[in-house]
Amino acid sequence: MHPILQFGTSRFLQAHVDLFISEALAEGTALGRVTVVQTTSSAESARRTAAFRQGSAYPVVIRGWQGGAPFQRKLQVGSVAYALQASQEWPEVVEAAVAAQVIVSNTGDRGYELNPADGAHLLENGQVPQSFPAKLLVLLHARFLRGAAPVTLMPCELIANNGSVLRETVAGLARNWQMDGVFLAWLESSCVWVNSLVDRIVSQALEPAGAVAEPYALWAIESQPGMVLPCTHPQIVVTDRLAPYERRKLLMLNLGHTFLAERWLQDARAAGETVREAMADPAQRAELEAVWEEEVLPLFAALGEGEESLAYLAQVRDRFCNPFLEHRLADIAQNHAEKKRRRLQPALDLAAGLGLDLPQTRLRAALARGVAA
Repeated sequence: MHPILQFGTSRFLQAHVDLFISEALAEGTALGRVTVVQTTSSAESARRTAAFRQGSAYPVVIRGWQGGAPFQRKLQVGSVAYALQASQEWPEVVEAAVAAQVIVSNTGDRGYELNPADGAHLLENGQVPQSFPAKLLVLLHARFLRGAAPVTLMPCELIANNGSVLRETVAGLARNWQMDGVFLAWLESSCVWVNSLVDRIVSQALEPAGAVAEPYALWAIESQPGMVLPCTHPQIVVTDRLAPYERRKLLMLNLGHTFLAERWLQDARAAGETVREAMADPAQRAELEAVWEEEVLPLFAALGEGEESLAYLAQVRDRFCNPFLEHRLADIAQNHAEKKRRRLQPALDLAAGLGLDLPQTRLRAALARGVAA
């Protein structure tokens, strides 16, 4: 059994978390290798799972600008040791969860949603829960019954305070199932639920496994007592203050992507248009720059984070203009209405909370519009 259990087969995890662990293994600074769990029924995920089961390395191509010059490097990622399909190999998933020291997840925008079909009967009959929170609850309960040590959970979903939100979701489910109070206390207080932020553009999947990604990468992790890290790495930052990292990424990179996707939808632009191509269009670039300059940067100035925000925005501009990445706006525009709510509305809320008199007309107009057909 391997010390790291990962829920999700995404190209992002392959080119970020798994890549970090692979590089740390070479330096002797990782816990060990990874067992990946496929939780969806998609054919693409199944192909990745089949490739991972071979236990061999897969390629990640890093392309972009570094130090003012083009940069490209092809890496072989060897951290994934095995893979399981939850729907077909649930007993093996249970064993892997009992043995793990760290559980990592990236289950998508709707990964924490519950399924009414999941209930307390799943604790007894060995059936596979439908939702990710229910899967996690059943696995943690099995761990508790076996007397295994509390585990560190490191969700990577793009949700603010993702560890705390996941803990409350799983604990709420345990209460609904009327589970034992001793187990509930162990779940909430002994297990370590870590808030973290991941930041890397992974623009393309390789078949059957692998990805193309930019050089920039950050995994910011909020320090907690008793936390076990899967590895140490130069692009992992452990911090007592996660909020500034979250704000910068949300209100500059994520907001910028979704604003470009809004223009792409509303203007019915070319189906294959990329972020780089949108940035090369003077009108689109000017409108996005105006959003950043007039509707976002004043928020950071009011927070006393002006210098850091300007430095981060300079990096975002370079990343958006990366000539080596084909980051399609059609991909960014998936779940667009929900992304607008999560990525644009917080800028308005923050301005109101700070008492700023900012019109923020472009963001308000984008939020007011429906999603184009």
